Amino acid sequence: QVQLVESGGGLVQAGGSLRLSCAASGRTFSNYAMGWFRQAPGKERDFVAAIIWRRGTTYYADSVKGRFTISGDNAKNTVYLQMNSLKPEDTAVYYCAVDVGGISATYYRSGTYDYWGQGTQVTVSS
Repeated sequence: QVQLVESGGGLVQAGGSLRLSCAASGRTFSNYAMGWFRQAPGKERDFVAAIIWRRGTTYYADSVKGRFTISGDNAKNTVYLQMNSLKPEDTAVYYCAVDVGGISATYYRSGTYDYWGQGTQVTVSS
């Protein structure tokens, strides 16, 4: 069993920055992937970024590439999403997730992930 708790969301102006955190507790895995997804009201949950923990490989959606950075802190069992140059279209609830299998080929699919956090709201004003 893994529990994930997101934090760091809030209200910012376009062009601003936020750093989201996702703290994990419970069982740890040697080979796993962690991902960030987001969901705007009335829309589907979309992939944002992922990291293959052991490899240190990162992946990003085209819409956030060059603006967002995913990283992890092993000592704190925490993954971060640094979001810069925020746009109004980034407004959504952001969720972190863990894939215990760490299958990179399907990192962009929400169904790949086994555990999810409760989400944190990010609102970007124009």
